[in-house]
Amino acid sequence: MRSRRLDYSESTRQALVDSAVELFTKRGYAGTSLDEVAKRARLTKGALYHHFSGKQALFEAAFDSVETKFIEKLGEIVSAPGDPWETAIAGLRAYVRVCLEPAYQRIVIHEAPVVMGWERWREAEEHFSYGLLRSTIEVLVTSGELVQLPVETMSRLLFGALSAGASTIAGASDPRKASAEVERTIVRVVEGLRVTPVPAGVGAPPVEEKRSRSRRR
Repeated sequence: MRSRRLDYSESTRQALVDSAVELFTKRGYAGTSLDEVAKRARLTKGALYHHFSGKQALFEAAFDSVETKFIEKLGEIVSAPGDPWETAIAGLRAYVRVCLEPAYQRIVIHEAPVVMGWERWREAEEHFSYGLLRSTIEVLVTSGELVQLPVETMSRLLFGALSAGASTIAGASDPRKASAEVERTIVRVVEGLRVTPVPAGVGAPPVEEKRSRSRRR
């Protein structure tokens, strides 16, 4: 059985993370103080330091919270029953829409590379976004929807395109317009990697027909 102390400790930590997400989203990392985070969570600064070593550790917890929320949402979409291609495209479109969310834009796209450092940020993205993308690409290749190219290479290139698209949306003067353009473009890129289905009843010409055409040429 869980102890009340453990439940209280986890609820306290979550309250601090929720407070941090809201304040980092509104004011950014530099504009947010630990005093403000603790005050908004109705906790003491001592309670904050009990769970986090400092401001950066709190930011990373906020980053993990935001990423986990949206990746779980996207995971449900791409793993839903149905046609693999349709669910994958639905997940792709959903990711582009996630890039319009204020918390995702500010914390994951704008602030994280600076606060966490490029290497640490990329490592975290590998765990969240890239992992989901790679598993989706693997399903599409296995099911015969995508051409037989190396899964790792395709995943890396598409991940780079999605990351660039996310930055484009977050930095645009009109994010919604940029989102529509990114969505249309990235879907078209992925469609270019799709195996062209052969219509029912249509196949390769018989061997004798091929030879006859060759002799006529």
